[in-house]
Amino acid sequence: MIESILQWANYVLLGYFVALNGSYLAMSTVAFGALIRYRKLLQAYSPEQTLTSKALPPITLIAPAYNEEATCIESTRAFLSLDYPNFEALVVNDGSTDATLARLKETFELKQTSRSPTATLETADVRAVYQSQIHPNLWVIDKENGGKADALNAGINFCKTPYFCAMDADTLVEGQGLVRMVRPFLEERSTVAVGGIVRAVNGCRVRAGRVEDVSMPRKWLPKLQVLEYLRAFLFGRIGWDALGAMLIISGAFGLFRRETVVDVGGYSTDTVGEDMELVVRMHRRLLEADEPYEVRFVPDPVAWTEVPSTLRVLGSQRDRWQRGLAETMIRHQRMLFNPDYGRVGLLAYPFFYFLETFGPALEFLGYVVFFVALAMGILSGPFALAFFLVAFVLGLVLSLSAVVLEELSFRRYEDSRDFAQLLLLPIVETFGYRQLTAWWRIKGLWSYLRSKEGWGVMERTGFNTSDE
Repeated sequence: MIESILQWANYVLLGYFVALNGSYLAMSTVAFGALIRYRKLLQAYSPEQTLTSKALPPITLIAPAYNEEATCIESTRAFLSLDYPNFEALVVNDGSTDATLARLKETFELKQTSRSPTATLETADVRAVYQSQIHPNLWVIDKENGGKADALNAGINFCKTPYFCAMDADTLVEGQGLVRMVRPFLEERSTVAVGGIVRAVNGCRVRAGRVEDVSMPRKWLPKLQVLEYLRAFLFGRIGWDALGAMLIISGAFGLFRRETVVDVGGYSTDTVGEDMELVVRMHRRLLEADEPYEVRFVPDPVAWTEVPSTLRVLGSQRDRWQRGLAETMIRHQRMLFNPDYGRVGLLAYPFFYFLETFGPALEFLGYVVFFVALAMGILSGPFALAFFLVAFVLGLVLSLSAVVLEELSFRRYEDSRDFAQLLLLPIVETFGYRQLTAWWRIKGLWSYLRSKEGWGVMERTGFNTSDE
């Protein structure tokens, strides 16, 4: 009886891995083609020439900051040094209990002033508004703590431009990041949101808010996240963009049409996945209203962020991400397999609902059941080989394909030793790290079922560390 159950369980779980890695394989194929077309498009697009164009719209950078004293100065300097002719940087101090506000005041000579709101999204009380005396386009809003989504809504309330860029206060954006990000808005007036690629800054040399030297982190945990981010962005986001079904724009770096975001109610403050929830809600509302729109992803504007370097912090982050994903998927599950929502409802939503939200439980269970059945001698040799190839080897190949995409497209890690590490990392990721992240995501699902709230703690060490 037990042997029969284990055999059937392995058949079901093999089917899951075929669906999961088969979907990733199809996505990587789409991404390869899309990236080739994108590179041809870039040959006709000159950011330098675009910077002189009068067609560039004004943009407001909105960066929520909560206890970011280790990184807020460098990231704010990065905002101010962007190559863009007309922008404001609006840092929202969300009730920090450390020296974030004090450091901003001292470094940028902030002076309390007045600024009229342009929207009325509900937020925690704003205590004061400051303007820099040395950088007139830098503003700081000091408010009571309300969480990241609340801080973003406060920034939107004081935004005076037609577009805003939502960013993390610990994010460094490359100089031409904004002018590259705004391109889809210039090409298609119906564009409402654009996401850019996020990379790990750990191990890189940073000076005056700019990444001067790109190199791999020294610690293994950040190294593995470098590969993970490449997979997520280089064929995950590129693939969904090519299919016209982008559901996720990273909260660390996304450009939005302000009017549309205000119309749908701003960021939701009752979820820890406010970035994805907003994009899904925009899809839903605009499709229900039968309004033409585009949600895009562009792979060359780079934002650099500090990734966790300890298991405790990384586990807490993945728990939060999975909770946010589950909250969004359940909240909008009316879209699931609903033809009224087009490719989003028929392709993207089922993928994220079944494979990304609840899939980790099946994935982890699959590893356990496979090795138990193997140890008991229940599985035939051909089946065990098939399971191993689909669940492990194909996953390894997919990670290698992300490295190949990086090498053929942007090649940010120019040192041969860094590239050699990228080639080695898929092995380490496939046999150990992936199972660990599956476990963290299961814990995130359990946290969602228990209605757990809160963000957890992200420990910052600053951008100039070289030991990570």
